Amino acid sequence: MAPPGDRPAPRDSLPAVVRRVAAFSVHTSPLVQPGLGDGGGMNVYVDSLARSLARAGVHVDVFCRADSLAAREIVDVIPGYRVVHLEAGPRLPLARRLWPSIIDEYTAATRAFVARNGGYDALHAHYWLSGAIAHRLKHELDAPLVTTFHTLARVKRRAGFDEDPERARIESEVVRCADLMLANTRDEREQLVEMYDADPARIEVVAPGVDHAVFHAGANPLGERRRAKAALGIADRKAVLFAGRIQPLKGADVAVRVVAALKDPSVMLLLVGGPSGIDGEREMQRLERLVAELGIAEQVRFVPPQAHEALATYYRAADVCIVPSRTESFGLVALEAASCGTPVVASAVGGLRYVVEDDVSGYLVGCCDAANFVEPVRAILDDPALAARLRAGALGLAATYSWSMTAARLRRLYSDLAVRELVQC
Repeated sequence: MAPPGDRPAPRDSLPAVVRRVAAFSVHTSPLVQPGLGDGGGMNVYVDSLARSLARAGVHVDVFCRADSLAAREIVDVIPGYRVVHLEAGPRLPLARRLWPSIIDEYTAATRAFVARNGGYDALHAHYWLSGAIAHRLKHELDAPLVTTFHTLARVKRRAGFDEDPERARIESEVVRCADLMLANTRDEREQLVEMYDADPARIEVVAPGVDHAVFHAGANPLGERRRAKAALGIADRKAVLFAGRIQPLKGADVAVRVVAALKDPSVMLLLVGGPSGIDGEREMQRLERLVAELGIAEQVRFVPPQAHEALATYYRAADVCIVPSRTESFGLVALEAASCGTPVVASAVGGLRYVVEDDVSGYLVGCCDAANFVEPVRAILDDPALAARLRAGALGLAATYSWSMTAARLRRLYSDLAVRELVQC
């Protein structure tokens, strides 16, 4: 492997300014509603970043697998941003254990698309499956490879979740050959170095953003909260929100146990999200049984996945948002809630430690045990002065994040790669 950046000789094969980027989100389209299937924070990330890059003058094609009969090959989202669905395997959702089986076919389909439609100045892979495909294309297209892993197999294993060893092997291969790796936080950067022997010189910390046009508290935050509660039919209730995919990693069971432990019948838990992953359906059934066993069926509302923009109403209606993830690379839910002026009580893990400022915008607590969440949640619900202070802190914190800033930083990094010699495996 050639040392990265040690030989910044000009490369005639790439322009000094990157204008066309092929982004890869093979296993899930950014058009998929978060909370459905494999749709989650990564979908929001890819879609929001592509929109912001397009507005900044960078054409972005996001490559996904056609996993339904309704998927059109090319979907124009906004000028400069398209989603490209290519054939690989059946036009059906594919079990995770089968994902490696479509790498060859999807790589060939992308190669054929590029031959028909022209090349790209840079490749940006999101998640390990996309990384495997973009890694192969990097050498064929002579284009720099940027990768954002979003989650890492070895980090999840450390948190107690088994991952296919093949995934960690592929991640290691991508790490060795990526020209640039993007980490959401300093912690993620350190994990790449420690667990994957990544070269620190090829890692940049670039935080995601938040869409302030959608996620905001309004000119009159208290009035907005009253209107949001009324719209959801909970005008007379204290609202606790959990928003995320229903899978063990996200800890929805912790939110249920917290509401039961509060022993306050005026509290309503809004549990927004759908089953995800191989354990999703089983986890949903477990949650429903848990609610029944704890005798709080009248205090829990299971809400199906919502369109991303619709989540703003739930954030504004909530008096507190609980994010009890057992591992989290960043935590967009916490940031979006803060941008709507809602205090957050979150596990002190991963990126959540950066998007929740303890005792300023909410509270960080020990992971996984509902007992750690109960008193902070109770304090926010019962102390209006404290809640007001945390709401102000949440708005201040969220104001420091925006997708336009993320896109501007990334555009510069893309262009820096255009004049560097590519890393060789």
